[in-house]
Amino acid sequence: MKPLRSSGIVIVAALLLAALLGPLVVPYSPARTNLEFELAGPSASHWLGCDELGRDLLARVVAGARLSLLVSVPAVAISMVVGTLLGLIAGYRGGWRETLIMRAVDLLQAFPGILFALGLAFVLGPSLLNLIAAMSALGWVGYTRIVRAQVLELKGREFVEAARVTGQTDGLIVLRHILPNLYGLLAVQGAFALGAAVLTESSLSFLGLGIPGAPSWGAMLDGGIDYLLIAPHVGLVPGAALAVAVLGFNLAGEALRDRLDVKARARG
Repeated sequence: MKPLRSSGIVIVAALLLAALLGPLVVPYSPARTNLEFELAGPSASHWLGCDELGRDLLARVVAGARLSLLVSVPAVAISMVVGTLLGLIAGYRGGWRETLIMRAVDLLQAFPGILFALGLAFVLGPSLLNLIAAMSALGWVGYTRIVRAQVLELKGREFVEAARVTGQTDGLIVLRHILPNLYGLLAVQGAFALGAAVLTESSLSFLGLGIPGAPSWGAMLDGGIDYLLIAPHVGLVPGAALAVAVLGFNLAGEALRDRLDVKARARG
């Protein structure tokens, strides 16, 4: 495992700790306003400075990390479960099921993911559940294609043929012999997907389609645009947090791929 890639795991672990333990460590509430510190720069009392309402940026960045994971993890989990199930059906059962599923995949892949999520979030309205639904609406497509390709290769292996000869049902073969061989591939794909989901959530919040009033990194970026010349830290702090988080998930995905040696499978 290369040191640069393994650093992604450290970044992801730090992000998780910040989301879970941040409220216990940061002395300020992300919603607490204090106009005395309006647009104040980094100081001993406010390490990352304050925004236009005097709110502590460190507290808001930590709250933004928690919000990003609260949205991204369920969205990726839903996409993974749905995509894996459909990929297993298409790859193992084949026939009209495979044709129907893969034609739907081809159709949906014609839509840019971020634009589809943007339109759906606009139609559904801003809320936590609607944001998760918008982000997972197309997320399953990639999993379906990858899982199907892997299942097509696995179901011809000797150990699967031996399981059939012993009289095991299709359900047991999938659960005992095929699905365990997909765990590494799904872990790698999930790490990359989490980075993309964090970026998507921030993009939607930046455009005003996130959770109203929540301290999202995207909403913080939007609010910091007006102060780039007089108080650049207001926009740079959440932007840096977003960049580091996405980089961390991508590097973690690379590290997992090296560790689990699923690169060859991903190409299959």
